[in-house]
Amino acid sequence: MTTDANRSSTSGAAVNEAVEIAKTIVYALLIALALRVFLFQPYTIPSASMEPNLFEGDYIIVSKYSYGYSKHSIPFSPPLFQGRIFNHAPTRGDIIVFKLPREAATTRVDYIKRLIGMPGDKIQVKQGQVYINGVAVIRKPAPEGQEDMGGGVMGPVSRFWETLPGGRTFLTNSYGPDNPADNTGVYTVPQHCYFMMGDNRDNSLDSRFDPAMPATMTGSSTCAWDPSVDKFVPNDAGVGFVPEEDLVGRARIVLLSWKSGASLFKPWTWVLNFRPSRSFHLLK
Repeated sequence: MTTDANRSSTSGAAVNEAVEIAKTIVYALLIALALRVFLFQPYTIPSASMEPNLFEGDYIIVSKYSYGYSKHSIPFSPPLFQGRIFNHAPTRGDIIVFKLPREAATTRVDYIKRLIGMPGDKIQVKQGQVYINGVAVIRKPAPEGQEDMGGGVMGPVSRFWETLPGGRTFLTNSYGPDNPADNTGVYTVPQHCYFMMGDNRDNSLDSRFDPAMPATMTGSSTCAWDPSVDKFVPNDAGVGFVPEEDLVGRARIVLLSWKSGASLFKPWTWVLNFRPSRSFHLLK
């Protein structure tokens, strides 16, 4: 016979077990949130703008602590404070995830580019050659590569080794010396702002392009823009200068990678479209 005392004991044990399970879930979520905010965050590369070093479908890990922390270090970018805490200036040549300046306060879109220009630098591109403070970046031809030109059609693309001041060397893609944004005006990078470029130089709406900032955006999330440089490049909205507040973290490693067409809802593509050659690839 089941007594009222037995029922009460069983019910109490069930409640205690449910509470313990709930506490475990909460603790796990808090630990995951802390890791995401303070240490590392995964991202998936959505476009070809960083080829040949990052490919669409690469699953990368970004270190959040590299440049200190801003409101964008926290999911949904709550306006808890302005500027950065424990700020560390990035190094020229870093591959950086940042918030798209014109949408940093709304949709908070993430972009990824390479840092080319530091605060106070003068940047110009002439026939595809990058100049920093009037000095041409060292650029040496590399073996020709292949790039998806759309619809899975592969085409040849020129490649160059570039070496930035400070010694960072990496590959870039180029469609030729006279494509849009291959010949620009001179950009003067404001203080507390950075100039970013995609490694796929003719397939990247980066800091060469007007940021199209809303007039309502002011303060530490904005960088002054000189509209006189707009006449040299197509009339497309790009990144413009990136405020230091909008930096999220430094891309460190390609953890895993899948070719175009892989889908979470098509399990067979997890294997058929997997690119093992790019797994655990350290980024320069």
